[in-house]
Amino acid sequence: MIGLLRGRVLHKQPPFLLLDVNGVGYELEAPMSTFYALPLGDDEITLYTHLTVREDAHILYGFSAESDRALFRALLKVNGVGGKMALGILSGMTADEFAMTVSAGDVAAMTKIPGVGKKTAERLIIEMRDRMDKLGSSSSTPLVGGKALSGGAANPLDDAMSALMALGYKAADVQRMTKGLDTEDLATEEIIRLALQSTR
Repeated sequence: MIGLLRGRVLHKQPPFLLLDVNGVGYELEAPMSTFYALPLGDDEITLYTHLTVREDAHILYGFSAESDRALFRALLKVNGVGGKMALGILSGMTADEFAMTVSAGDVAAMTKIPGVGKKTAERLIIEMRDRMDKLGSSSSTPLVGGKALSGGAANPLDDAMSALMALGYKAADVQRMTKGLDTEDLATEEIIRLALQSTR
């Protein structure tokens, strides 16, 4: 099991990252919370990882905070929740916001996450209530910091829209979320953050 990687980001296109670890490139999928925490330039970063082994693929997930990985693993134990949905949850709200949503039993807030219908939201709230107590405080200081760069993308808005669709949002929803946003001079990650905030 790969539990942690330290290296430099070679390429990023949410939700995908390519991390160079001593000359070996690791492809990872990561929630937007991790992209927001990426440092400026090519500083070395540390990511906590979770490896999912399937019949048709080995998928490595990366997280800037250990608490995010712990929440991701807890979400995978909920019936009907896979890696893509768990990433969508961690991209749509912080771990603290998720804990508050579960505590308040706020089904409406949970259903704003792509792929989460009413029944799944209710199941998440019921099953995660006890698990959130075991996870303890969800807040943690990430091992990376700083404002993310656009990664040299030719069109950050197009990249942001592609990333939102990769996270599970429908094209029509992505158009609605990004319509009216002032995206001039913004990095891809900042556009995604604003789009996700518009759904709250």
